[in-house]
Amino acid sequence: MPVTTADKRAAFRKMHESGCFILPNPFDVGSAKALQHLGFKALASSSAGFAWTIGRADSRVTVDDVCQHLAALCRAVDLPVNADFEGGFAVQPEGVAANVARAVQTGVAGLSIEDSTGDKDKPLYDRALAVERIKAARTAIGDSGTLLVGRCEAYLWGVADLKLVIDRLTAYAEAGADCLYAPGLKTREDIAAVVKAVAPRPFNLLIGASGLSLAEAADLGVRRISVGGSLARSAWAGFMRAAKEMAEKGTFAELASGYPGAELNKMFG
Repeated sequence: MPVTTADKRAAFRKMHESGCFILPNPFDVGSAKALQHLGFKALASSSAGFAWTIGRADSRVTVDDVCQHLAALCRAVDLPVNADFEGGFAVQPEGVAANVARAVQTGVAGLSIEDSTGDKDKPLYDRALAVERIKAARTAIGDSGTLLVGRCEAYLWGVADLKLVIDRLTAYAEAGADCLYAPGLKTREDIAAVVKAVAPRPFNLLIGASGLSLAEAADLGVRRISVGGSLARSAWAGFMRAAKEMAEKGTFAELASGYPGAELNKMFG
């Protein structure tokens, strides 16, 4: 029986009710299918991972690019897909709302809206505007069942102010965010404090090259774990090692460490 978009959205919401799960980030259709093959129950797109596949830097893609990518991911797998929708590709709330409505039409089961401006001199939108942007996204989602994630980007932009993060995340929850996310948190104490502050809303934790295990995050009350562009960077690491060896040495030893083609054909067959 085909899995419908409504099925995916309902399943995704159910996953946020208890426990802790890994929400890995594919960067294209092939990696999404591979993650489904490995048994993951939901996926999240990666703005950086996708951008690199089309030869662009992170945050240098258009809303058209991203919506096409999201639609392709949703068609490719039977799993719920949470969209990394950056800052909604607009500054003003009405623009965010229009773009969120487009994202919902791709079939995503969830999407996140960030509060970063991209300006290192003023990295975060004013609090009031940031809240209005979340409210606009909530209105645009309507009764579709798509889950809204409110993100505070303070730590990623060097604003290591836990009080500010908690204040913003709780405001985003009041504005309609179903799940909260503050990438860049490092210590158990900070993570536990945010989890407690946003409860009963679920909290998403970003884990990259190091950090807590699934069990350790669960003990802190984290509901879901994503890895951002880390899987994409891991894939690029193997590619660049082999390509640099060929370019610089004229040798091919790194190619021996590639994943077996027969296994890939079997997985995608």
